[in-house]
Amino acid sequence: MNLPVLAGTLSTVLFAVGMLPMLVKAVRTRDLASYSLGNLVLSNVANAVHSIYVFNLPAGPIWALHVAYVLASALMLAWWLRYRETGSAGRNGRTNISLEGSAAGIHASERGEQ
Repeated sequence: MNLPVLAGTLSTVLFAVGMLPMLVKAVRTRDLASYSLGNLVLSNVANAVHSIYVFNLPAGPIWALHVAYVLASALMLAWWLRYRETGSAGRNGRTNISLEGSAAGIHASERGEQ
């Protein structure tokens, strides 16, 4: 294997592994409120257009990297659309519970309770 192909393979693995925490967190929490719908849509459109270029290149690490980007951006868009209600409701629910718990703690301490 020559140096450019080795470098391409290594960078592809590193980029793909670097995307995993984002994907795992998104599917685990279902909270994608910090992601912009416009950015997710544009990323998917750009990946579709860029596919014309990439898949006309000789097969190699760039194909694997591009497939990883296509899958990651498509999953994030699909999850954003599917979980947009769940994520924000879940986050607000947790915030309300913690605020109520804090308020209850303040009232209990004012009464001398613990």
